[in-house]
Amino acid sequence: MKIIADTRRCVGAGQCVLTEPGLFDQSEEDATVIVLNETPEDELVEKAREAVQVCPGQALSLEE
Repeated sequence: MKIIADTRRCVGAGQCVLTEPGLFDQSEEDATVIVLNETPEDELVEKAREAVQVCPGQALSLEE
């Protein structure tokens, strides 16, 4: 699985970071999402899926 972030759609809400700070961070310049680990380990896969679901800008997706 791979996490894909579309920073053009990101609204900077930070829900991804709140869901799993080990996978996501935010840019200091504009608060857009930064993916820290595009290919999460098995124990973080569910957190990645949750982040995709809670993203208000629908900026995150998963490639299986």
